[in-house]
Amino acid sequence: MLLAQILARLVGEGQLTIIDETGRSHRLVGSKAGPTVTLSIHDWWTGIRLALRPRLALGEAYMDGRLTVEQGDLYDLLDLLGRNIAAVESTSTMRWSYRTQRWLRLLEQNNPVGRARKNVAHHYDLRGELYDFFLDRDRQYSCAYFRVGNESLETAQADKKRHIAAKLLLKPGQEVLDIGSGWGGMGLYLARAFDVDVTGVTLSREQHGVASRRALDEGVADHVRFKLVDYREEPGRYDRIVSVGMFEHVGSARYLEYFTKVKHLLADDGVMLLHSIGRMEPPGGTNTWLRKYIFPGGYTPALSEVLAAIEKAGLWVTDIEVLRLHYAETLRQWRERFLANRDQIKQLAGYDDRFCRMWEFYLAGCEVAFRYMNQMVFQIQIARRQNAVPLTRDYMASGERLKNVSGSLAAE
Repeated sequence: MLLAQILARLVGEGQLTIIDETGRSHRLVGSKAGPTVTLSIHDWWTGIRLALRPRLALGEAYMDGRLTVEQGDLYDLLDLLGRNIAAVESTSTMRWSYRTQRWLRLLEQNNPVGRARKNVAHHYDLRGELYDFFLDRDRQYSCAYFRVGNESLETAQADKKRHIAAKLLLKPGQEVLDIGSGWGGMGLYLARAFDVDVTGVTLSREQHGVASRRALDEGVADHVRFKLVDYREEPGRYDRIVSVGMFEHVGSARYLEYFTKVKHLLADDGVMLLHSIGRMEPPGGTNTWLRKYIFPGGYTPALSEVLAAIEKAGLWVTDIEVLRLHYAETLRQWRERFLANRDQIKQLAGYDDRFCRMWEFYLAGCEVAFRYMNQMVFQIQIARRQNAVPLTRDYMASGERLKNVSGSLAAE
């Protein structure tokens, strides 16, 4: 079997048994302890595709039931592959795949307004109930912040909002723009806790509707408003700008456009906090399966290409923080909640077994990418003026010692 022959040279950690379409077992044992996994491949063509186009074929085969995990589960399989990823990526097939993606990435990631709306709808306009089954109560759909590592998802997401707020140096009455405002959680938190006026912009009709209803229900619609508009079409000037989990949808071809617009939107003494997934290596491409099924037009940038665009736009980088394993822990809790509620998710109209396997693969695959591969999260603080923030970072720690208690600030 071609796939077994290829993997035999690559499994250095753990044990993998492949049962091919004839029922024959191929046992691959690494020299180091690790997960023990058995998988069945149910037709010969799937085995060929896995050998030739593994980054696309693995997810598709699992979604379609042409590959099943007999011993262990999907996460165990991806965990095993993640532990051996350096050897897997050294193969000629994978090197060719990465080179092709780098050549095509500017075309794949070019997201003008019309395409951006379509890409956002693909993922974020799914039925809102789906997200209630695995996100926290505030529907924070981005990396949480783990001070210790064993916090609940609710605590870690609340700490993420507070961590970001501390970097914004908020003062009552300031005008804040939230680019990619999601279901409204960040904007509502900032308005309640810091008495600021928030405008959120999103391209998701589903998210816009939920966020707007939340503002009305919480009685803060006069201070928090959400607009169904592309950030590029937003006028005005803002004292503060926050963007969490949106930059991954901009595309490398549009980075200079993004930061040029940010400069126009930001007041002279303004501050922005950009929170985004990134990669710890030079610019590359997006995983083929992830781009096709989950995030069309999406891309996680290298810091080098983000900083280059900020420099060209004439903005100051006043602080950078890299969060490494925080998203792995976030995704672990999302995945566990998703699996615990899988039967209920299947009862939602249109969400069948294939859909659930697709999302399970998405959540497990992304967790492994943050745990073993090149993915991380960065937070970049940006300003128009070099004196827009204090000389040292001490104010961040002071700001985080405050927490929201019934909508007011109190010492922790």
